[in-house]
Amino acid sequence: MNTAVIIAGGSGSRMGQDIPKQFINVYDKPILIYTLEGFQRHPQIDAILVVCIDGWHEILRAYAKQFNIDKLKWIVSGGGSGQESIRNGVFALEGICGPDDVVIIHDGIRPLVDESVLSDVIAKAQKYGNGVTSLPYNEQIFVVNEDDPTTTTRFIPRETLRRVSTPQAYKFGKLDWAYHEAFEKEIGIYGSHYTNTMMVELGETLHFAAGSDKNIKLTTKDDLEMFKGYLKREKENWLK
Repeated sequence: MNTAVIIAGGSGSRMGQDIPKQFINVYDKPILIYTLEGFQRHPQIDAILVVCIDGWHEILRAYAKQFNIDKLKWIVSGGGSGQESIRNGVFALEGICGPDDVVIIHDGIRPLVDESVLSDVIAKAQKYGNGVTSLPYNEQIFVVNEDDPTTTTRFIPRETLRRVSTPQAYKFGKLDWAYHEAFEKEIGIYGSHYTNTMMVELGETLHFAAGSDKNIKLTTKDDLEMFKGYLKREKENWLK
């Protein structure tokens, strides 16, 4: 079984709106529903769990019914941080997923995940135990000098770098173990840590999967305008 865990537990304060950004309507449809539709359409996704901000569970159920997201099986509450929210979703699958089932973790505010990207992270996880969406880094990276942060004398060759985001896929047995281990030992759970960085800090090797430049994370108003641009460009192909 392949289960998607969609993270929508944040308040989205950086968007500066009165409601959580995952529920902002774009062309009469919430951002989160665009995300869920990508997983609903994918033939390899069997079920969806959403980690949702408190107070919005029933609203999400209503939207899912309205937009025919019938793969949505479970809604659980988010935590005080991103990692706590993911943990809540993973732990909710205990007794449901088997050790070799694949769990795909994805940000609810990344509504443009390609079918091919999702297929590849699932394939990598089935073969290697995990798969993380990645892209080459196309800009030059310089390291600031400690004594003068306005200068630099060192750079990191961009050929050695990869940008990693979601979706990320993991076999459930290792994923469940990792979140128990990480929270018991306080490894990889604070600040900007995510599942991928936590796994590396726990000693796991990650396997790169395909990525897409349009798989943007909607954090600011400018991101929202970019998303609208993608929708206008692709409307004839897939937007209902």
